[in-house]
Amino acid sequence: MNLRSLFSLFSSDLAIDLGTANTLVYAKGKGVVVNDPSIVAINKNTNEVEAVGREAKDMVGRTPGNIVAIRPMKDGVIADFKVTERMLNYFIQKAHGRKMLVHPRIIIGVPSEITQVEKRAVVDSAYHAKASEVFLVEQAMVAAIGAGLPITEPSGNMVVDIGGGTTDVAVISLSGIVYSRSVRVAGNEMDDAIIQYLKRKYNLLIGDRTAEAIKIQLGSAYPLEKPLTMEIKGHNVLEGLPRTITINDTEIREALAENVATIMNAIRVALERTPPELSADISDRGIVLTGGGAMLKGLDKRIRQETGVPVSIAEDPLASVVMGTAKMLTEFKLLRRIAID
Repeated sequence: MNLRSLFSLFSSDLAIDLGTANTLVYAKGKGVVVNDPSIVAINKNTNEVEAVGREAKDMVGRTPGNIVAIRPMKDGVIADFKVTERMLNYFIQKAHGRKMLVHPRIIIGVPSEITQVEKRAVVDSAYHAKASEVFLVEQAMVAAIGAGLPITEPSGNMVVDIGGGTTDVAVISLSGIVYSRSVRVAGNEMDDAIIQYLKRKYNLLIGDRTAEAIKIQLGSAYPLEKPLTMEIKGHNVLEGLPRTITINDTEIREALAENVATIMNAIRVALERTPPELSADISDRGIVLTGGGAMLKGLDKRIRQETGVPVSIAEDPLASVVMGTAKMLTEFKLLRRIAID
């Protein structure tokens, strides 16, 4: 038994979906071991990390002055290098459940229109977090694999991955990306749009967490069959006092209209730019939606109505990227074909 195979016995390889909103880590042989918000709480006085992930998210908007909750990823890329590194480090150790000296091979999904500098930042963060080898793959590509699309065949597959920071639209054939586009409008932008809308219409200030809850409960891209309402608490801008109001799905659809239109436009452009043979495949097979944004009510209906193409939602849209990335841990041949330099 040679050393290499002995090493693979203790194989600690990881697949990571380093997302703007959530980071998922898949450990070989164990499945998804980390699924946490991409947030780090740091004590400004000591510069120590107070909490990472879920615990840090619970602190958002509730911290004393000396503790700041930082989201180190913005628009799908690293905005704060040092904090991302600490976050990755924490998640990698959490994934291994022990502080052993492990040097895993790590595969990370990144948005398609990421710059060289941004790629460098992701790779360096992973090496600093003690990786032995780092591979980057495009999120749209691994999302398609995770959603079970037959990407190695010579036929067109279209995937729309709506995450927290970016929406990636890609057309894939023969394990290659024929067309891809990344727009920086996704879950977080939608939350912001809801915050701005309520401020404009009701002079009501709400936080990110409330906005996200409203989006999940009331958000939609197409008129709903039965109307929904929700009671929300916020701060009145004028009086500065807490206030409760009731809002409905129509208002939130209006708040999200512009963001949904941007995503629709990206899909339309992708369909126009796809070579005719492949677009014939797509109109048979349809478009697959992945990512948290795929769960926006009526989005599939809206896309179907505007493009005339069938639309389906991946089985577990939030885990598509990490599951597709995880497949690369065992399929090295495919990894070599799709890894980006």
